[in-house]
Amino acid sequence: MTAAFIREVRHEPFPHATAMSALPSSQCEALLDWFEGDAPWRLRIASFYEQWEMHLDAVDMPSAVRSVVSDEVTANLSAGLLVPIGARLPHLTEVTAHKLLPGQTIRIHNDHLEDGETHRILLQLNRGWSDEQGGMLMLFGSAAASDVRRIVRPLHGSSFAFEISSRSYHAVSTIASGERYTLVYSFRDAERA
Repeated sequence: MTAAFIREVRHEPFPHATAMSALPSSQCEALLDWFEGDAPWRLRIASFYEQWEMHLDAVDMPSAVRSVVSDEVTANLSAGLLVPIGARLPHLTEVTAHKLLPGQTIRIHNDHLEDGETHRILLQLNRGWSDEQGGMLMLFGSAAASDVRRIVRPLHGSSFAFEISSRSYHAVSTIASGERYTLVYSFRDAERA
C-alpha cells in the first residue's frame, strides 16, 4: 500500500485527505465482524460527545485483525494519507475504535491540545451505510454551526485524514439508525514537537 490509494487532498477549511480502500476489504470485514460481535466496548461521555469506544492497545484483539495496528499498516497509512497533507515524520500515539448508536452525536470541536496529537486518520467500517442513517462527518470553517464547508459520508472502507489544529473544526451528525463504526489512528509529527 502506498500513496496510490489517495483519492483527494484539500487544504480548506483545514488540511485533509480522503481515500477509499486504505485497508484491504478482508481486513475491513474482519474488523467489522469483531466490532459487531464481542468487542469490549465502553461508554464514554464527555462535554461534546457520548460514544462507545475502546483503545486497541489495551484489549486482546482477535488474530484476524491484529495487523491493523502493525508498524507496516500504520506506516503505509501515514505515507499515503498524512504526508500529502504536510506531515513530515508522523509517529503513531494510539489506535482507538468508536461506535455511535442512534441518538448519539459528536458536537463541533477541533481536537487541538497544546503538545497533543497533530494528525488523525479515521477509517470507516459501516457496511451499506445510507445518508438517511445520519452520522455524516461535517467540516467547518469556524466554531459556528452555520459554517459547514464540507460533508463527508462514512462509507464502508473509506478513510479521512486531517491535520489537528486550532482551526480543524469538525462534528458528526446525529445517528438516526444503525451503528456507526470508526477506527481512529492518532499521530504526533516529530517535526512539530
